[in-house]
Amino acid sequence: MKIIELKETFTASNDRDAEELRAYLKEKSVILFNLMSAPGSGKTTLLSRIITDLRGKASIAVMEADIASAVDAERIEALGAQAVQVHTDGMCHMDAGMTREGLLPMDLSGVDMIFLENVGNLICPAEYDTGAVKNIMILSVPEGDDKPLKYPLMFRESDALVITKTDALPYFNFDMEKAMERALRLNPDIKIFPVSAKKGDGMAALEDWLLEETRQFINQLTFAEHILEDLEVSRRQVSQGKVRNMAEALEDLRKRHGFI
Repeated sequence: MKIIELKETFTASNDRDAEELRAYLKEKSVILFNLMSAPGSGKTTLLSRIITDLRGKASIAVMEADIASAVDAERIEALGAQAVQVHTDGMCHMDAGMTREGLLPMDLSGVDMIFLENVGNLICPAEYDTGAVKNIMILSVPEGDDKPLKYPLMFRESDALVITKTDALPYFNFDMEKAMERALRLNPDIKIFPVSAKKGDGMAALEDWLLEETRQFINQLTFAEHILEDLEVSRRQVSQGKVRNMAEALEDLRKRHGFI
């Protein structure tokens, strides 16, 4: 397991860096999920369950981001998954440049999913694009159902909300309906998965979503590659006189791929 000491990339071009990182991930045919939450929400326990459940279905690598320590990466590596530990030099978040640097030592050949376990914090991580394809917010039952009211940006920036530790519901004053309603009010498109990583409750729905997002991302890439290849064929046909002009070649391309 590698441990990488990072410095914050002080740059106004983080959005550009993030887009470049997503382009790099497309080339590698691997999807990056960014996990964000408060400390102690159960990110590593959730990841451990996902790695175990999806063994044989998806190859998973994990980047653990912490201010110090390598305990989480060691837990992940013990499950047989590739893990990299990054230290953020006191920073409370990861940005695209830091994420790219953390990916450098990873062997991405054959990897389907990378999970970035971001620094435990409900404010800073939501403000920085890491280059991830999907952002996942994790809220644990003991934290309370009022977090969407207190940290709205985190919920607005997330594609999915995983409510963990549902096995603790009998012991905490957590209103599941209110939590879901508040999250959906901030982000009507957010997917919500109540789970217990300890017992396995709700994990199948979350894992199916992860697999489907991965499949769509890779298929989208494959489709784009086919279009580019066909465009090159069309260009050659025009230059060789097999097709009268590029407009005719593009019309044939439109029909074959079902473009409107």
